[in-house]
Amino acid sequence: MKLNLFSGGAAKAVVTGLQAEFEQRHGATLQASFGAVGTMRDQLLAGAPCDVIILSDALIKDLEKQGHVVAGSARPLGRVETGVAVRTGEPAVAVDDGAALKATLAAARGLYVPHLQQSTAGQHIANVLRRLGLDGALAGRIHEYPNGAVAMGELARTTGDGMIGCTQVTEILYTPGVTLVGELPKEYGLSTVYTAACCSKAADPAGARAFVDALGGADSLALRRQAGFVV
Repeated sequence: MKLNLFSGGAAKAVVTGLQAEFEQRHGATLQASFGAVGTMRDQLLAGAPCDVIILSDALIKDLEKQGHVVAGSARPLGRVETGVAVRTGEPAVAVDDGAALKATLAAARGLYVPHLQQSTAGQHIANVLRRLGLDGALAGRIHEYPNGAVAMGELARTTGDGMIGCTQVTEILYTPGVTLVGELPKEYGLSTVYTAACCSKAADPAGARAFVDALGGADSLALRRQAGFVV
């Protein structure tokens, strides 16, 4: 049995944490692809083989209405906050309130972010920069990548001073070489619920259902919390 899975990057640690045991127990091979939620949705809509999909809850609901995921199969994994990161070993930056966040972003020599149009966090970050009046000033300092995991990996490899990253907390926590400074202040924060569901055209509907149940079930609670989900 082979299961194809498309997932937003926020859930990568949960998927990979469950993969080995699930494959052994079910005699399955899990082929997982991770990226910005918009990109993953578009691949499904383009007809790419997919058995299980993990996206923001809003996108899963839309796909269910359109008939692309099985009605009633969705299982929420939990809520993910959006945070700020620095390279491990670098001094922390202040993000306690709006004024501190604005000063930190304005002083950054580089801002590492996920795709500003295709990813949930990226869209939000773009909006935050506009609200703070920094979108123009930072335009030449933004380093944009397909998803938060890639952005944090690139941040970890930088060598210059004043480099910071902003993406969902889960992607910061599972990337070696970067450290979570804190969540965005409440007035600029973003909480995203991620949900897994079975695709309507799944080649193995029973296997898809089993993995969705594993992702959202009680046995994965500790793993999800460790990965940064609020459950």
